[in-house]
Amino acid sequence: MSVLHIYAQTGGFKPVADAAAFKQQFAKASQNTQSIQADFVQEKNLSMLSDKIVSKGKFWFRKENKVRMEYQQPSYYLMVMNGKDIFTKDGQKQNKVSTKGNKLFEQINRITVDCVQGNVFNNPDFTTKVLENAQYYRLEMTPVSKALQQYFKTIELLVDKKDYSVSSIEMQEAGGDNTIISFLHKQMNVNIPDAVFTVK
Repeated sequence: MSVLHIYAQTGGFKPVADAAAFKQQFAKASQNTQSIQADFVQEKNLSMLSDKIVSKGKFWFRKENKVRMEYQQPSYYLMVMNGKDIFTKDGQKQNKVSTKGNKLFEQINRITVDCVQGNVFNNPDFTTKVLENAQYYRLEMTPVSKALQQYFKTIELLVDKKDYSVSSIEMQEAGGDNTIISFLHKQMNVNIPDAVFTVK
């Protein structure tokens, strides 16, 4: 119900009255965020299929640049970002990808970290527009670099007005597919041990 609730509240957006004040508050709230632990629901709409693919799992973030996304349903898949390295685990198969040589992974890593650190406005690869309604700010990020335009049409973030935390990320892909990740039951600044960001 929570995801439906978020989307029921997303109508009636208009350009934000004071963009500079929002940027300041967003950056300030992010600076005070040392860690985030949350559940997530990911909905992927493929243009080829009428059904959407829904996955559920757990999300952890800790400064600096540590992210763990653990997909638990319908099948297990793990992605851990630790600094410049991304580890993935699918069943027994484990991979390590360095973001340095992989533009797409580098961008996904950067966007994810920028979202939770409040640095999205400093990313020169996107132009960002800020809208608002009663409950949320909506950041519409449009890629300016040709390399990114091959992958993304837009990336939209919903930011909760209560605590300036990111409630959802929607990625509209150039090919017509889209992915929405909604964060639920967020806990801020909880203690997350190092072991969470290692892959065994």
